[in-house]
Amino acid sequence: MTVRDNAVTADGVFASPADVERGLAAARYLADEAIATTVFLAQTLGKPLLVEGPAGVGKTELAKAVATATGAELIRLQCYEGLDEARALYEFNYKKQLLAIQAAPADRAWQETHDDIFSEEFLLERPLLAAIRRSDPTVLLIDEADKADVEVEGLLLEVLSDFQVTIPELGTVSAVRRPFVLITSNAARELSEALKRRCLYLHLDYPAPDRERDIVLARVPGIEAELAEQLVRTVGTLRALEVKKAPSIAETVDWARTLLALGLDELDEAAVARTLGVVLKHASDQERAVKELGLRG
Repeated sequence: MTVRDNAVTADGVFASPADVERGLAAARYLADEAIATTVFLAQTLGKPLLVEGPAGVGKTELAKAVATATGAELIRLQCYEGLDEARALYEFNYKKQLLAIQAAPADRAWQETHDDIFSEEFLLERPLLAAIRRSDPTVLLIDEADKADVEVEGLLLEVLSDFQVTIPELGTVSAVRRPFVLITSNAARELSEALKRRCLYLHLDYPAPDRERDIVLARVPGIEAELAEQLVRTVGTLRALEVKKAPSIAETVDWARTLLALGLDELDEAAVARTLGVVLKHASDQERAVKELGLRG
């Protein structure tokens, strides 16, 4: 039985918050009631979901799990400084257009050549347009929106308001089937109120120790519950040190896999000292941990 068969309808739609929780769990994402309810409402209301929180708390993984649980295609727009419309929405294949112009007969009318080179054949669709044009279930992940320039938010507002794109040379492309849109932000800068108004909002933080332990047990087959407990307690201690880069959930999972690979069944001082680089990626963070935890190696 597939993940989709367990928790969603034939159209890839969650029937209730409880079904969201079951579907995400089958995709190895442990969601609490708040997460499950917000995902259900975002899908039911057809509204984008803005998920905010520190790096490494499972924002991107949530989009991947929703796609897995619903049998949808995941399309990802990774945001960064300098991202523009051509990379986010669409552009025309300039090199191919130039070759077509050069190959056109000398006596051909320019308007005819113009109409040819601005046709579907020369269009390069980027993530936003690709998600809108799909008729099958789609999850559109707009990842780390806070890293993009403010101008990109204007583009997102236009696209997410009506789920349509106007291409001057080809006309308006409207979504046949609205994608499930999940926008993530690490809160490096404040997103506009206009964008937030169009979204449902979910804040994710580092999970409680018992939930993080359950995540480790679900993600790392073979690890003993007692070792997972030790690991999560130690990670919590490291996060409390106010290091430059707090260990993410993914790094907690990596640490668990590291201990298994080394055949360690206890996270004692020596084991922590040997494997600290799995979870702390700055020399100053490691120095602080060694000092504060009294590690001897």
